[in-house]
Amino acid sequence: MCICINCQHVKNCTTYNIILMQHNQPISKKYDTLFTPNNTLIQVNINQAYYDIKLEWDLVECASFAEKPGFWLA
Repeated sequence: MCICINCQHVKNCTTYNIILMQHNQPISKKYDTLFTPNNTLIQVNINQAYYDIKLEWDLVECASFAEKPGFWLA
């Protein structure tokens, strides 16, 4: 699971925007300034069923992580 959903930077994080793009999700244009986190580690899981290949992108480590549970909901 992506740790971004419990981070106070989720709404303006450049790395989270990259993950959203990989999931074909809309990117929030709410903030003019983007935050670039330090020392991020993205895990990519590859799921294949016959010829259908799906990639699951999750941020699992980030030195800039600042816990704020549920911040992405607001």
